[in-house]
Amino acid sequence: ADWLGRNAAALRRPPPTVHDVLLAMIKAHEIQGVLALENSFNRVGLDHVLLVKVATTAVVAQMLGLDRERMLSAVSLAWVDGQALRTYRHAPNTGSRKSWAAGDATSRGVRLALMAATGEMGYPSVLSAPTWGFEAVSMHGQALTLGRPFGSYVMENVLFKISFPAEFHGQTAVEAAVLLHHQLRALGRKVEDIEHIAIRTQQACIRIIDKQGPLHNPADRDHCVQYMVAIALLHGRLVAEDYEDDMAADPRIDALRVKMACHEDPQLSADYLDPDKRSIANGLSVRFSDGSALPEVLVEYPLGHARRREESIPLLMDKFRRHLAHRFPTAQQQRILAASLDPVALAAMPVTDYVDLYLPG
Repeated sequence: ADWLGRNAAALRRPPPTVHDVLLAMIKAHEIQGVLALENSFNRVGLDHVLLVKVATTAVVAQMLGLDRERMLSAVSLAWVDGQALRTYRHAPNTGSRKSWAAGDATSRGVRLALMAATGEMGYPSVLSAPTWGFEAVSMHGQALTLGRPFGSYVMENVLFKISFPAEFHGQTAVEAAVLLHHQLRALGRKVEDIEHIAIRTQQACIRIIDKQGPLHNPADRDHCVQYMVAIALLHGRLVAEDYEDDMAADPRIDALRVKMACHEDPQLSADYLDPDKRSIANGLSVRFSDGSALPEVLVEYPLGHARRREESIPLLMDKFRRHLAHRFPTAQQQRILAASLDPVALAAMPVTDYVDLYLPG
């Protein structure tokens, strides 16, 4: 949008406003999210950044002003393109690509939309072609379906990551573990007294972040629910630095991990898939070596979930202010905040003017 704005005169069109960007974001989230509702790409080994690329290509094609034929060509190019495997999200290959995979996918989407703008041909049956189509090659012949009509459901239910730098299926487990940490301190109990920790969870958590054995790097650790829970039990917190090698060297972490067991609760899995709930629940139960136990701590919705918006939004704004303070002088922070917190004026602002607020000098 910024590039379009800075080339608006040459393209003979008005510069996009922040409202245009927000509308594009809603569309991109909706395309990605609705495609994900009933098509489990990770079950066939494909990473969800495939959907980031498809959604980006479609929305950027529209932002470029392409006609229907060229927009279809652009989207077909995204589906026929090579798709990322989930290799880098799972042991023994978990790695730092997790941190840049989505950005890489969006850049590829922009590239494909620009190619379609020049007249690059499309592939109309890219999904359904026998033998060589996406569904035949990558989905074991299963046809792609849309779980609901496109609207604004995904953005309205978007998850803000506020409390912990942790994979979302484990956020509620960490919150429960922090609560248990404080219970242990109040009771004068130590983590060394724990004999067993049961994690009652949803199927997605077990499939994605239930990990045993060695963890080789920070990317491995932030996709291990047992590691996250161990840190929270030990320290009553989880911050990015807790995934680094020096913290991971604490022998108490692995000692706690081997005492944990995840088991799926079918009701939690059903609530996870329920479009009116979309819970991401985890319940933690602790049993001590003397036979005593603590009642289960169950957290159904993570902070940042649509059902916790009232609680979350002030903390989200605090996060915004905190990160601005890490980057910009006080006066510049104030200019950015003044523009960002006036929704009417912000929506009407040319996106180039808003981006300029973040430039140095």
